[in-house]
Amino acid sequence: MDNKELVERAKLARKLSYSPYSKFAVGAALLCNDGSVYLGANIENSSYPLSMCAERNAIYNAMLNGKGKNDFVALAIVANTPDICAPCGACRQVISELMPKDAKVIMANLNDSIKAVTVDELLPFAFSSEDLN
Repeated sequence: MDNKELVERAKLARKLSYSPYSKFAVGAALLCNDGSVYLGANIENSSYPLSMCAERNAIYNAMLNGKGKNDFVALAIVANTPDICAPCGACRQVISELMPKDAKVIMANLNDSIKAVTVDELLPFAFSSEDLN
């Protein structure tokens, strides 16, 4: 599956967003090495810190279905932004721990602007489990 196809899946996921407060709907699609795709959308709560981003929902969805770090190939993220939609800091940390360093992160918007980077490029010098030893 190419970047554009994965972004199209993220656009479908975006339609499932529950974002009544921010009105900022985000969709994500996580591609696994067996060709399966797991979707995520942002889900808000009136207690804002309890909200969950689309990227983390997609990753957690895959993990709840038996997938793991070595299965993940690429993650696409899309929102209605003027330029590409980049992950927040919390999502970057989760992505850096739960996806391979060479996996692709494809950031896009609804106007087909797309930029792909590796996980390592997205969050260089990431805090990791090795830092806890």
